[in-house]
Amino acid sequence: MTWEQLPFVQGIERAIWATPLESLPAWRASLLRFTRLLLALARDLVSGQLTLRAMSLVYTTLLSIVPLLALSLSVLKAFGVHNQVQPVLRNFLAPLGGQGEEVTEHIIQFVERMNVGVLGSVGFALLLYTAVSLVQKIEESFNFIWHIAEPRSMGERFSRYLSVLLVGPILVFSALGMTAAVTSMDRVQVLLAVEPLGWLVYSIGQLMPYLLVIAAFTFIYIFVPNTRVRFWPALTGGIVGGLLWQTGGWAFAMFVAASARYSAIYSSFAILVLFMIWLYLSWLILLFGAGVAFYRQHPEYILPQSGEPRLSNRMRERLALVVMSLIAQHHRDGRAAWTLPQLTQRLGVPTHAMRAVLATLRQSDILAQTGDDPPTYLPARDLTRLPVRSLLEAVRSAGEDRYLNPASLPVPLAVEQALQRIEQGVGASLEDLSVATLADPPHAVSGDGAEL
Repeated sequence: MTWEQLPFVQGIERAIWATPLESLPAWRASLLRFTRLLLALARDLVSGQLTLRAMSLVYTTLLSIVPLLALSLSVLKAFGVHNQVQPVLRNFLAPLGGQGEEVTEHIIQFVERMNVGVLGSVGFALLLYTAVSLVQKIEESFNFIWHIAEPRSMGERFSRYLSVLLVGPILVFSALGMTAAVTSMDRVQVLLAVEPLGWLVYSIGQLMPYLLVIAAFTFIYIFVPNTRVRFWPALTGGIVGGLLWQTGGWAFAMFVAASARYSAIYSSFAILVLFMIWLYLSWLILLFGAGVAFYRQHPEYILPQSGEPRLSNRMRERLALVVMSLIAQHHRDGRAAWTLPQLTQRLGVPTHAMRAVLATLRQSDILAQTGDDPPTYLPARDLTRLPVRSLLEAVRSAGEDRYLNPASLPVPLAVEQALQRIEQGVGASLEDLSVATLADPPHAVSGDGAEL
């Protein structure tokens, strides 16, 4: 008997996952919802996908950190704030202790010695590609966490990456420089000497590292994924990620201070090993916070099983009928058209499954997508002339191509006859039923057929 088959383990799983939240008091429902979130996050870590992507980002960071800093430094020199790069890099590597100062000096020396003029056009293109590849890797990792299969278009990628690499450093370091200049003014110093204003500013200064990291994480969670991320889920992920990063930096500094034996084992490579470990922990914390933001915005993905939930053929057909019923009702009554987030929240279905069904209906010219942001969905045909049978055929045939379809599969005569009888039976039972009739159900029923 395995661990999962033990009676008490199954009882705990049923108590956590099978208990309806609606039947519980508010405090118990919140506690159970929080427990499910923790289990989902722990499962993502154990599955290994986040750790693999964090290691991939470490490798890309090692290749692109010097070109990235060189590109940013060349832009910052025009604004006179390039001297802020070294203090920020030193603060990031502060958990490495004295070795972090040494790594900072080496990186800055590499950047200052880089002569872009001798690289030529091909060398400069490779330099720019190396810097852009880090941002692209980050976007791919975030899209994986948010279950997004479609990447951004090349034009949108170019504009966003360019803003990250060029405009982003200018804004960040300009803000740091302005803050330092304002706080050093004589009038500001006089005001800070007045209590309790001075104590308040001192307290804010102590909290400022946490606030800056939380703000940076929140911005990344909103800006990077190829989807609309709401502010409050992103802020929740930013708070969790920022606190973990600051706490992890303190714990890693304690680890470095107590790990003198690594220098004896790795000799001069100890600095590189510790640097890579800190990069790995930083990327892992950033991706973990992104997972918190994702589950906060899409609680329908908090499920007992691991992996991306898939719909059965029966569920896809049922979902398509329900979606068309809701869209037909709003279209008939002149109400606002449905969006993907609204349908997902209304039916409690994972976003990627809902997106797949909507894409199938669009490809079959049953639905039309507007150009709004976010896009809405409207009927593309007269629903009174659209048979339900055609809707089901569109859903059942989704994914077929000219190389793999029913016609390409040799079947015995008896099987073919059975399939024809199935088709004839379905067609006869749905002969007079149009999609428009789905907009007027006499009673709403639950999944088990009981009236609501």
